[in-house]
Amino acid sequence: MNMSFNLNALLRDNIRKLVPYSSARDEFKGEASVWLDANENPFGSPLPHDYNRYPDPLQHQLKHKLSKIKGVPAEHMFLGNGSDEAIDLLYRAFCTPQVDNVILVPPTYGMYEVSANINDIAVRKVNLTNDYQLNLDGIAEAIDQHTKLLFICSPNNPTGNSINAQDIETILVNFNGIVVIDEAYINYSKQKSFTQALAEFPNLVILQTLSKAWGLAALRLGLAFASKEIIEVFNKIKPPYNINQATQDLVLEALDGVDIINEWIKATVAEREVLVSKLATLAQVEHITPSDANFVLVKLSEPRALYAYLVEQGIIVRDRSKVTLCEGCLRITVGTKPENERLLEAIQTFYN
Repeated sequence: MNMSFNLNALLRDNIRKLVPYSSARDEFKGEASVWLDANENPFGSPLPHDYNRYPDPLQHQLKHKLSKIKGVPAEHMFLGNGSDEAIDLLYRAFCTPQVDNVILVPPTYGMYEVSANINDIAVRKVNLTNDYQLNLDGIAEAIDQHTKLLFICSPNNPTGNSINAQDIETILVNFNGIVVIDEAYINYSKQKSFTQALAEFPNLVILQTLSKAWGLAALRLGLAFASKEIIEVFNKIKPPYNINQATQDLVLEALDGVDIINEWIKATVAEREVLVSKLATLAQVEHITPSDANFVLVKLSEPRALYAYLVEQGIIVRDRSKVTLCEGCLRITVGTKPENERLLEAIQTFYN
């Protein structure tokens, strides 16, 4: 437990004093037969389903269903337009432009830095170690009185490995700012989610997504889990209707498919191991980072030329060879068995 954490001391003054916008659906909750409060079109929509009414601004039904799956009470949950919305809200709530700073641990997900730049927040980078773990001494040295956020991606993108849980707990106990753990790929990992530690750490925010294992990337639904107080801050500053009704309806339907998702996860993990074992037989492959995600980071000879060749073959991977500590590497998403076989055949053809 971080006993010295003080949420109010972290909040920007204008956010602490903010009176949030009150929408029509905030002012009246319940059922009615005549809706004349929100200036909506009363005739319906030119679609098979009517979308003329504003959606539930706090997505109560969807959160209730997600709560059963995630094992997290709905009041500890925020739903955003992708995880990117939650990342942006963290900056807007806690970081004063040109005053505060955040700590990133490259190589990591690039949107943390982009969002910092958009919000005019200084970024302090403390590179991961050569085995892609936290440099605790470096992080401790980088923290000052204006450090408000620290982002940790685990399993990490683009490396695929999980970050040592004890190291994360060390930071949670000793850092008085917000520790953000991005668990976008947690479904593929043997490591437990930090959602189990929410009651223990008031400075913990966990990001998850339905874009990966759940196969709903096009619907743009991200999840954030945190204390009730932090969730209340998110709800205070988010756009009134940030999750549209079509997304809410489709996700509610998709959440009935837990068994299918679990089978897909098992299949992906199995294919990941097959892909790794076959890549390891190639002489041109110098290193494969152990992965807890649905992708692998592969260091090999001539990565940029291989990438260009794969593009010519209609096979798209991610060139990470210019990323810090990922020199010479391609990031390869685990596909279906036929897709992986086609990839391996193309790589072998290129090197032969």
